[in-house]
Amino acid sequence: MRVLFIGNSHTYFNDMPHIFKMICKENNIAMEVTMIAHGYKGLDFHKDEPEVRFNILYGDYDYVVLQHLQSGFDEKVLGTSVEAINKFIKMAGSKAVLYMPWTLKGEEDKQKAMSDAYLNLGLKLNIAVAPVGIIWWNFKKKHPEIELYFKDNKHASEAGSTLAAYTIFNTIFNKKASCKTDVCVDMADEAYKVIEELKK
Repeated sequence: MRVLFIGNSHTYFNDMPHIFKMICKENNIAMEVTMIAHGYKGLDFHKDEPEVRFNILYGDYDYVVLQHLQSGFDEKVLGTSVEAINKFIKMAGSKAVLYMPWTLKGEEDKQKAMSDAYLNLGLKLNIAVAPVGIIWWNFKKKHPEIELYFKDNKHASEAGSTLAAYTIFNTIFNKKASCKTDVCVDMADEAYKVIEELKK
């Protein structure tokens, strides 16, 4: 199985796609991952990049995970950009997944607007959404002792990237990931619970 990750630093921090691959390995799923990610760049940048188009059309990917800007989020730009990239994904016979990021550490109040934008776009285009932002804040409240943020209060710590990877796993495979440590079990449980609730 092959998955392409397209995004920015919220995708490449801590090599999150590799963490996803290791989760797949632990769950006996052979996985190859590729990443196209540039700092501070949104999907409006990626939609015009030749390497994005070429990789999607000829990379033989099963899924393409799309992540837009966290700061300076614009719902309209998200929509037009995903629609443009999704045309290539459909042409290739792949499936898109929207990777919903989290807001800045002091801006939890902005999460709902971002979450609603991703969820509504997913419904409109019939694309699965990995609701990382929702799960992020739920998990943070239940486990305040685990720091999900990097020291800049914007990017993910290794724990935060692991939570994102578990959420993407559960979204793609529609099941809870198996894992060995208590923290990872809690991450997988929270991801599964939220994803199932959003289906109702």
